[in-house]
Amino acid sequence: MSDNKYIREVIDDNSLEGYKKMDIYNYETIDKLSYHYKEILKLIGEDAEREGLLDTPKRVAKSIQFLTHGYDLDPEAILMSARFKEDYKQMVIVKDIEIYSLCEHHMIPFIGKAHVAYIPNGYITGLSKIARVVDAFARRLQVQERLTTQIKDAIQNTLNPLGVAVVIEAKHLCMAMRGVQKQNSYTTTSDFTGAFTRKETREEFIHLIGSKLA
Repeated sequence: MSDNKYIREVIDDNSLEGYKKMDIYNYETIDKLSYHYKEILKLIGEDAEREGLLDTPKRVAKSIQFLTHGYDLDPEAILMSARFKEDYKQMVIVKDIEIYSLCEHHMIPFIGKAHVAYIPNGYITGLSKIARVVDAFARRLQVQERLTTQIKDAIQNTLNPLGVAVVIEAKHLCMAMRGVQKQNSYTTTSDFTGAFTRKETREEFIHLIGSKLA
């Protein structure tokens, strides 16, 4: 796409501290989404022209673009961008990675944490890349089961480690806000490859992600 189709919007400018957060939006998509969100407001019985709602369709359009920006990311390319040779063959764990995703059945959020581990086989990746891969898949319309497997597969395919383990714990607002309306239920999913299919390795991983280090 041509670069002039995008809006670069500074969200938080702390120039004195060397920090600037910028979101990028496709303005053609924003215009189309805004039209439909305005129609939705009318269909639910709201006055889309009242002061408090005048800019709501555009705000929601930008919000949904941000919440689903994972479609524009290549998780395997993220891992490859920081792949290094290293003779380390013990467990590497990145735990408590925050997850914010949208259930594809109702487009209502589910929120939780991912715990990801792998055992290198000649190559490691930057620790932040693991979290970025989680985010790349989470920022799409998802089900937790598929999200778990996609993270595992991306790491396995890219780094070819001796094993990968992924556990996700999440609260689904589609269960809390509507339907069965159970406020305190959590869903846990897991997927393992290679060395983590062995009981002792898997138990070590589960123990470590449950430990609180001083």
